[in-house]
Amino acid sequence: MDSVTQAVLGASIQGALLGRWQGRKALLYGAVLATLPDLDILIDYGDPVANMTHHRSFSHSLLVLTGASILMSWLIVKMKPRLPYSPWRLWVTLWLVLITHPLLDTMTTYGTQLLWPFEPPPAAISSIFIIDPLYTLPLLIGVLIATCSSASPQQAVRPQKALIVGLMLSSLYLVWSYGAQQWITHRVMAQARADHVSADKILVVPAPFTTFLWRVVMLDDQGQFTEGLVGVFDRTPPHWVTLPLGQPPEPALAQLSDYQRMQWFTQGFLRQDLADNEWIVTDLRLGMTGLHPFRFGLATEDDGHWQPMTPAHRLPRVQPDWDRIRLLWQRIWNDQTPVPLAEWAKGIR
Repeated sequence: MDSVTQAVLGASIQGALLGRWQGRKALLYGAVLATLPDLDILIDYGDPVANMTHHRSFSHSLLVLTGASILMSWLIVKMKPRLPYSPWRLWVTLWLVLITHPLLDTMTTYGTQLLWPFEPPPAAISSIFIIDPLYTLPLLIGVLIATCSSASPQQAVRPQKALIVGLMLSSLYLVWSYGAQQWITHRVMAQARADHVSADKILVVPAPFTTFLWRVVMLDDQGQFTEGLVGVFDRTPPHWVTLPLGQPPEPALAQLSDYQRMQWFTQGFLRQDLADNEWIVTDLRLGMTGLHPFRFGLATEDDGHWQPMTPAHRLPRVQPDWDRIRLLWQRIWNDQTPVPLAEWAKGIR
């Protein structure tokens, strides 16, 4: 999730558990601590593919963060042995502030390596967009109420209640998002069978900033993918668009470590295109049709031969615009709203 959301989540947890003693400082401590895992974006792993696929790895590992919370608690108790609350309460607070960061990230589509240094495919439930105001707003309101309340730790009961209510409402929204995703997935699978659409893999992810409209991507074994939009309020079947996935221009390129790592990281939702004498792979999971932020050139053509290259980040040819967002918003409420997915998909090339 975005940094603001992670900060208000951490502030809410620490304020709810330690605000009675720490007052407003608990909000600041929790906000700072909750954003620490994302500092791994400052690490340069050598190329864009490595930077993408190593983000949310060690700094988001439940094993690492649990160890870090134990160490931090021990150090705090050593420096301040006469805390007004128990070391156990301190550790639980720090642990929750830290591990809720990767757990919330897991609800998005990017992929979080919860068990690093082990390397199963990154966990991605994909039930909430990376920025969702309906999730963030209850937490933000709770933090603002707590911030504007009395600074006295002894009078912290009311702000604590506001923080707890914010945490409850935001958690209920996560439950809704997962339930909506599963309902949409059930409808999609039934409709795909009825439409004789082949699907070896199905990805159901929220459209930008909402959980009321969902983007569906289905892969088959024929080298193509089918895409469509399904809304919670839809009354008619979805319209499917089928597009090619592509393949490496030379079989040897499929053995490149960068390509295989992208396959692992995206779990196969990877499109391949030839553009300007360059072999470009696109992560189909993230962004919106034709507006995928993670595209990388992996090889170039020289005199009829393909040569591996240092991966280079290639942005979409078309940049995001509010006209598309407004069209998607209209699509939520009216399933007859025409959305030109096939035309948008041309922006990948």
